[in-house]
Order: sequence, then C-alpha cells, then structure tokens
Amino acid sequence: MIEKPNIFIELLIIIKSLTIELIMTNIRSLLKCNLNLSINFNCAMRIGIKKKYFYLFVLILISMNTNAQDDSVVINKRFPVCNYPMLKTDSILQKYPYNKKRVIGVAATNVVAYSGIMVALNAAWYKGYPRSGFHSFNDNKEWLQIDKIGHALGAYAESKTSMEVWRWTGISRKKRILLGGLSGAAYQTIIETLDGFSAEWGWSWGDFGANIVGSGILTAQELAWDEQRIQFKFSFNRKNYGDATLNNRSNEIFGKSDPERFFKDYNGQTYWLSANVHSFFPKTKLPRWFSVAVGTGAEGLFGANENIGKDKLGNITFNRTDIKRYRQWYLAPDIDLSKIKTNKKGVRMFLSILNIFKFPMPSIEFSKNGTKLNWLHF
Repeated sequence: MIEKPNIFIELLIIIKSLTIELIMTNIRSLLKCNLNLSINFNCAMRIGIKKKYFYLFVLILISMNTNAQDDSVVINKRFPVCNYPMLKTDSILQKYPYNKKRVIGVAATNVVAYSGIMVALNAAWYKGYPRSGFHSFNDNKEWLQIDKIGHALGAYAESKTSMEVWRWTGISRKKRILLGGLSGAAYQTIIETLDGFSAEWGWSWGDFGANIVGSGILTAQELAWDEQRIQFKFSFNRKNYGDATLNNRSNEIFGKSDPERFFKDYNGQTYWLSANVHSFFPKTKLPRWFSVAVGTGAEGLFGANENIGKDKLGNITFNRTDIKRYRQWYLAPDIDLSKIKTNKKGVRMFLSILNIFKFPMPSIEFSKNGTKLNWLHF
C-alpha cells in the first residue's frame, strides 16, 4: 500500500488556522487587547521539497503547548477592557467574559474555512485518483504503528489550539473543552472519510482510533485538572546508517532533505508523554519545570510492512529482511519550558513554541536488544 502524502491535509490545517488568526488579529486590534493565539497543525508527512522549509517554519511557529500563550495575556493598565479575573491554575489562564460576536466569528470561520479547504482538497488531491464505494483497509501493522502515534499527536495539537481559541470567546468551561477537544478528531475524521471513497486508500480504523486518542488525551486532562499536566511531545534525530544501500533506500522512501526526514523518517522519530512533577505533587521541592517523560520509537523500518522494495512491475529492488524491525521505549527527565517564569512576553512565547519538542536529555532505552543508556537523546 502506497503511503498517502499529507501535503493537502497540512495546507488544510494551516490555511484554516491562518484564517482564524487573521480574524482574531483584526478583533484584537479593535479591542486593543494584546493576545497571542497559536495556529494548529497536523503532523506533516508529505510536503514538496521547494516548499518544505516554509512549512517547517510554519510548523515551528505552531505551539502544541499554549500555556505560555495563556501566561502572556497580562493585565493591561492602559486598556481596562483586558482586565478580567484569572483562573487559579498552575499556569495563569485568562478567563474571558462571554462575547457573542466572538462566538459567531469563530464558529463561522471554522465552518466556512474548513468547508472551502475540504472542497479544494477534494479537487486538488482525491480527484487525481480513482473513486470507489466507501471501503476500509487495515494498515494497523504498518510502520510498527509509529504513524498512528503521529495521528494522535496531530489531533492533540489541533484540539488544544481550537480549545484555546474557544476560551477566547468566553463560552463555558465544559463547552470550550468539548468543542475544542473534539475538533481535532472531527477534522481528521472528515479527511479519513474522503480516504474511504478513494480506491487508492480507504477508511483506516487505526487512524480513526488514533485521532480519538489524541483528542481524548487533551479532553480528559482539561475535564479533570483544567490544565495539561501531561504534555504530548516530539523529538527527532536524523539517521546515517553508514551503509550506501540503506541510505539510498531511506532517501527513496523518506526523502533526502532534512525537513523531509523530519516529517517522514520513522526511524528517527520519538514520541513522548511528559508529566510535570510539580503539577502532580505541589509540595515537592523539585523545580516547577521538572518533568518525567516516557517515549517510544522504532528502528529498522525500511518499508511499511517489511524491508522489501518493489518497482511498479512488482520486481524486487530492495531486500533487507535481515534487518530487525523493533520498537524502542525510553525513560528520561524533561523540562517543561512553559513553567519557566519570565516577565518577557517574547521569551515566554519562544519557550512555549519550543515546548512542542522534548528537551534533549539522557535517556534509558529498553528494546528487544536489551537496555542501554543514551547520554543525550534528541
């Protein structure tokens, strides 16, 4: 099964978010309120080489952690309209009064922008492939499920950003959490449905389940704690295999450029759940930023299901079934950059952006090859 490029999916998310951001910027200007709203993204998998550096830049600007964004909404002495009571949580969250115009604006922008982009996606991508009746296919064994974790991460990010935008409208806590929290899974389900009508792919129950899990991680924490005590994070280390055959195969299926490898090379990706210790144990003497992270990755992946490559005629062009495909598990300390106190708004936002990445630290690795210590894990 050919892995479907996600360039249009990423454009869909980015354009929709930029549209919302534009509207919010105009409203902020009218209200003279200094707010920082992040845009959302879905973990990119296929982007054209010439445009990749631009989208990588966009991705870096997308914070999957909006705690610092929340912290940056401070009392503005010159414009009392911004002075609203604060929620008492570990991170300073702005509690906005209900604003009907903002609700209508956010809702309308979501519906119009997303609908328009879905039409464009259908015309630009799916139109080039044969259509079929709705069907599903099972890709749960591909890539040792690392791609499924990427789906969960994308849904988590979209849900989190959407929730923070709904917070800005002043709707009730539960409505904000449910509307924002379910949005990531909802957006991805629509795309999954289009896949179901494409003869090239199909509805994937594994992808659908991963999307639900990603949104669920955010929603459950918000309902229980009103904050994200456990952050979903990502790290990457580009592989050089020291073997011309493996390097050429990697260039073929993952791409040659650094951005392509960043998005597509499952051998170099690690996904983390990073728990902030102070959030669970407020009386601890450990620094507020100290976290403990559990990560997972994979090694030896040079094909979706097996390390065999074939050309369009079915002839085998690559065969390295001798290479073991296996999962890796990690335990490592981490730094929650959103917990670092600073009065500098720019620094706070910069730390929030960086918090989407697991901070490089030593890690203990567990796999079928045994246990080992990585002195510095990227």
